[in-house]
Amino acid sequence: MNSSSAVLDELFDPVSQCLTPDVARRIAGLRASPQVQQILDELAEKSTEGTLSDAERSDYETYVRAINFIGLLQAKARSVISAATPSK
Repeated sequence: MNSSSAVLDELFDPVSQCLTPDVARRIAGLRASPQVQQILDELAEKSTEGTLSDAERSDYETYVRAINFIGLLQAKARSVISAATPSK
């Protein structure tokens, strides 16, 4: 694990300790609405094509940071779910 990952993992550990299994399942199941997904798809396509305006690039970077944050939170939530699920 690289040092950035280790720091993020350490920062998120206290958050995961606050999650009940039910809340963790809800977080793990979060998905973008169809409207937000459409915007993301359009921005991603324009980014790939190199046609983003400065404002669109800023928006897209904000979305990507938010998605990364949510993804880390979901990973912690899945860990809580896994720990709460009895082994068979």
